[in-house]
Amino acid sequence: MVKMTLIARVTDGLPLAEGLDDGRDLPDSDMYKQQVKSLFKNLSRGHNEASRMSVETGPYIFHYIIEGRVCYLTMCDRSYPKKLAFQYLEDLKNEFERVNGPNIVTAARPYAFIKFDTFIQKTKKLYQDTRTQRNIAKLNDELYEVHQIMTRNVQEVLGVGEKLDQVSEMSSRLTSESRVYADKAKDLNRQALIRKWAPVAIVLGVVFLLFWVKNKLW
Repeated sequence: MVKMTLIARVTDGLPLAEGLDDGRDLPDSDMYKQQVKSLFKNLSRGHNEASRMSVETGPYIFHYIIEGRVCYLTMCDRSYPKKLAFQYLEDLKNEFERVNGPNIVTAARPYAFIKFDTFIQKTKKLYQDTRTQRNIAKLNDELYEVHQIMTRNVQEVLGVGEKLDQVSEMSSRLTSESRVYADKAKDLNRQALIRKWAPVAIVLGVVFLLFWVKNKLW
């Protein structure tokens, strides 16, 4: 069954809406919500390019879809049909875009569309019982396929993001250090040129001074 539902903007990871009563009776709910935040953070950095994915975490599994720069994510029991989970997300996406579409880009505060919880709860109830005639029909719908949607482990997904962050940080550090070394090299070259030509300049200066004094005396 559906345990948790969250909607966030992909460009910056800003949470837009969620199921308000989600996870209240769920053991370790804070841990799973933190994993969701980390997933959104990775998505905002472009670490996962798949527009649809399933991510295993303990006895549960995250399913998400990305449409119009918005990520719609739900966490379900592993036994819950993948096909129903993604159809649930499709229903949320269609309604969210219809109601809030023009305002998604300009939303500036977290949970700007928290009132969407009403639709989330209503829709979630429709999908909770997989044995209803409605949901059985959806499971038998051959036009909606989910076999090609990739399934990965949450540590693998978050680990990739952390590694990419480390590579990015290392690259920035190397770039900064190379600039420092380049500046030092310029200073050393300048000092070397001064040491090389300073005696010559002094000699020429003395010769010029003597020549000038000599002309003055004559």
